[in-house]
Amino acid sequence: MLFDTHAHMDDRAFNADRDALLMGLKEKGVGLVMNPGCSLESSRNAVALAEKYDFVYAAVGSHPDAADEVNESVLEEYRKLCKLSDKVKAIGEIGIDYHYEDIPRDLQLKAFRSQMELARELQLPVIVHEREAHEDGMAVVKEFPDVTGVFHCYSGSAEMARQLVDLGWYIGFTGVLTFKNARKAVETAGSIPLERIVLETDCPYMAPEPFRGKRNDPGYIFRMAEKLAEIRGLSVEEIHHITTENGKRLYRI
Repeated sequence: MLFDTHAHMDDRAFNADRDALLMGLKEKGVGLVMNPGCSLESSRNAVALAEKYDFVYAAVGSHPDAADEVNESVLEEYRKLCKLSDKVKAIGEIGIDYHYEDIPRDLQLKAFRSQMELARELQLPVIVHEREAHEDGMAVVKEFPDVTGVFHCYSGSAEMARQLVDLGWYIGFTGVLTFKNARKAVETAGSIPLERIVLETDCPYMAPEPFRGKRNDPGYIFRMAEKLAEIRGLSVEEIHHITTENGKRLYRI
């Protein structure tokens, strides 16, 4: 069985067939799904989904694109959601994204730090979204040596990944790993300890080859497993077992 460690099943892209898709995952070899929130609203929806399905777990947090909503009231709502449901296993998706910069950098960093502080308080791992902000991302991580988790949809260098692993972090790989131009992702996946790798779809985005351009869903996670098996010279079955156990250890499931 595989563990999709990052899937946005609460996204409106699944409104028409969400239940049917989730109910069919075990037949496709997917036994566990982590659904992180991206805002207060989506975090509430993620928790509701996790409460409905025994194999779905949730994380709560505000994505960098929603950093402007983060205040004490929102943090208190996240705190309550974590305490009310044992299906909430992490704070996320949080972080910084300098690609578009619709939200000012200082606001993103403030929201990132405040949610890292919440994770430290609640002793939960975090799910970090970091895009084109490697230096600042590492700086914040080092400010919180007692908080670890996963850098999801990893886009940094192999060297930075090794630094994160040394600090106790996991590295998440999406369908990007299967893309023809994914040199950095392949290099990183081949050079870090296998026990620190988790697989994710980040659905409904970034479907793997040969499904690129289609709506992504957890049923496509097998392609990332196949590619990782190829990179590491292991059987697909070994990758299934190792990465699932890694995800369970990361989220204390």
